[in-house]
Amino acid sequence: MPAIKSLRTVKLGALAAIVLLFVIIHLINPAFLPHICGLLARGDIQETAGYIASFGSGAIIFSFLLTLFVNALGFPPAIIFSTANTLIFGIFWGIVLSVVAETIGVAFSFILLRFFFRDAAEKIISRNKTLSNLDRYSGSRGFVVMLIARMVPYIPSVLLNAIGALSAMKFRDYVIASLVGKFPSTGIEAIIGHDAITHQEDPTRMIVVIILAVILIAGAWLYERHEQRKLAEK
Repeated sequence: MPAIKSLRTVKLGALAAIVLLFVIIHLINPAFLPHICGLLARGDIQETAGYIASFGSGAIIFSFLLTLFVNALGFPPAIIFSTANTLIFGIFWGIVLSVVAETIGVAFSFILLRFFFRDAAEKIISRNKTLSNLDRYSGSRGFVVMLIARMVPYIPSVLLNAIGALSAMKFRDYVIASLVGKFPSTGIEAIIGHDAITHQEDPTRMIVVIILAVILIAGAWLYERHEQRKLAEK
């Protein structure tokens, strides 16, 4: 009982710290949060790119943090920011920046969701045999499932964040699967969005992304086989 109360206190403290962070940001610049909320709600890629670029030499840091935050939140669609990044920083660096920031963002989401809601999810799962079997499966094979899901463009990030965090999936598997899986999906989304806005088409870029994606997926597959062999030997 004391341990449960202590955990609740820690959770309330963490929640208070998050709220305090937003309060501090608002006090420093009252117009910032309303402007960002309006920007996110409109989802205008060119407006987003223009706003990020207005930060000058600090644009790359601001874009990284904004992309990270949006992916931790799971809304709006990441394509808005990955495309904006390619318009500002170029195709290659825009995709690299987006993939790294998105991966860190979903990792934060995983940590927060698991910290606040995994205990409640476990109670629900334990009462249902089907959910219990799925939970055990996610612990052993969740890497493959998350990898495939992350590779599919336009799947809502918030859904995958919740599935990963509330299941028995290992944090390490979740992060690696998200990083590898996000590269092809983010790359394809960003290139399509970039070409649609700039009216430029270069199939070579898409071919390069697909080749690199195949290499990454092959590496992830070898990693999964290695992990499964380790489990089998125990």
